[in-house]
Amino acid sequence: MKRIVSHFYFLVLLGIFCGAAVGHFAPSAGVALKPIGDGFIALIRMLIAPLIFSTLTLGIARAGEMKTVGRVGAKALLYFEIVSTLSLCIGLLVGNLMHPGSDFRLINSNLDFSAVEGFAKKASEQSITGFILHIIPGSFADAFSTSGDLLQVILLSALFGFAANAIGKASEPFLDILESFSKVIFAIFRILMKLAPLGAAGAMAYTIGQFGIASLRPLLSLMACFYFTCALFVIFVLGPIAYFAKCNIFYLLRYLKQELITVLGTSSSESGLAPLMEKLERLGCEKSIVSLVVPTGYSFNLDGTNIYLALATLFVAQALNIPLTVRDQLTILAVAILTSKGASGVTGAGFITLAATFAVIPKIPVQGLALILGVDRFMSEARAITNFIGNAVAAIFISFWENKIDLHRLKSELSSHKTVSK
Repeated sequence: MKRIVSHFYFLVLLGIFCGAAVGHFAPSAGVALKPIGDGFIALIRMLIAPLIFSTLTLGIARAGEMKTVGRVGAKALLYFEIVSTLSLCIGLLVGNLMHPGSDFRLINSNLDFSAVEGFAKKASEQSITGFILHIIPGSFADAFSTSGDLLQVILLSALFGFAANAIGKASEPFLDILESFSKVIFAIFRILMKLAPLGAAGAMAYTIGQFGIASLRPLLSLMACFYFTCALFVIFVLGPIAYFAKCNIFYLLRYLKQELITVLGTSSSESGLAPLMEKLERLGCEKSIVSLVVPTGYSFNLDGTNIYLALATLFVAQALNIPLTVRDQLTILAVAILTSKGASGVTGAGFITLAATFAVIPKIPVQGLALILGVDRFMSEARAITNFIGNAVAAIFISFWENKIDLHRLKSELSSHKTVSK
């Protein structure tokens, strides 16, 4: 019993349970704990940009010849697009089969648009042209500001990495400093992760206290459908991909259980970014590939967000009794492939991306977001977990594809029942 209590993931689970209890029995107190959850996410977020910049730059600069970097990058992007499209298709398929919104049948005029005005405004800024311009930061510092975007950081990292790779030995002093900086960032991450139980408790207390468990009942069909689809995707899409790379998906989930519980409690896949990269290297994946695939995957490989976009769009259309043709759904698929690249895995990003998807599909009113605003937070956990697992599998698969993984080490690590995060 003492051994179980000492495990970090037990403490996170305890935090989630205590937070849920406070939110349910003392809603006002639960809402008041919101700053604790938000504060933990803010601490993690402030390190994401420098972490991605340092690791991705080093990954590109020290990956060898430029053609090697280009080949790995091309394989990663190809993988991301194929798997992302599959996740969208599965979301559309399940939405059409289960019809989660068919019981609502609302009329547009009954919706309260005021609750989603802020999201609608942000959606208008995510047009295709705006999306492309948004990738380019106004200055170097802008990419690392609180209003910056991971895509901007990835662009800068790629430019620095390619430039450092091109000039060769002359860049070594800079890369040595950057590597030391990266190690410090990882060390800070490990310190901050000790606060994860408190962050999870605060986030869960606020969620339950603000919305209440009873508020979920009218939308349980959507939530159940979404969680079911995410599980389906992990087992029957990511599972075979991992199996092809000589990795058992269930062993992998067990290996990453500590990070998965943290992601569950905080509703943010970014809280597990640094630990995931460390564990993938311990599994035998080459550092340069992990440093290239995982950070880019956090913007380009958001499987859970894709499923959410497809299901939520169909849910709103069904609830508003708006028939969607095959052509309409193909349009949704094409638009979501683009808009999903703007989500970074942070709590709330998926909802803004959904608003951006609605903004370019006139047939579905943006006001429909009001239908799912209350339960979006409850679905963000599944989004974050699926995104996290998807990026773990991506790194293993690309490493296997490049023949840059120690399969003996992979099998040994996954078979161990004593895996503990650093």
